[in-house]
Amino acid sequence: MADMPSALGQAGRGWRFKCGVALLVLAIALVLAIPLLAAFGLPPATLAAITGAVFIINKLLLILIIALVGKAGFQELKNILASYVPHVKKVGPIGPVRHATGLAMFWIPLTWSVLEPYIDYFWPGLRPNKWAYQLGGDLIFVAGIFVLGGNFWEKVQALFIRTARVVDTSSHRIE
Repeated sequence: MADMPSALGQAGRGWRFKCGVALLVLAIALVLAIPLLAAFGLPPATLAAITGAVFIINKLLLILIIALVGKAGFQELKNILASYVPHVKKVGPIGPVRHATGLAMFWIPLTWSVLEPYIDYFWPGLRPNKWAYQLGGDLIFVAGIFVLGGNFWEKVQALFIRTARVVDTSSHRIE
């Protein structure tokens, strides 16, 4: 059974799969080109227009990729990419301290980034405009997602599923 080729692998490696992967690489390259264009000193209005166009083009490319590779192709691509990522053991439920720490790491940088334009408008010069601080906030935000654990993603995903229901598995049930 181990030496038998999977139907998924055969179905996912045709010309459609290869075109889908090429379009995915193109979409990533378009996003990575934006900072390079900014480094060349493009005017802010031009850079904003290019960024907006890249955002729309990436959405269209994603729809095209989905149409090209289909479910089997996405599964194959996921398996290929997962083979390069070290497997992380799934941790059980997180404790209250880790949960509170993760929420703080998640919400404080997010709230600060939303309020930054208003702070700059109402109190110019109050906030130091250093990219290292902004990068630090972004890194804390991403680390907060990992601190919150895998169940956090299930909860976020449930926000977008109309029929999802909350099930409390703790022993503190309110009846």
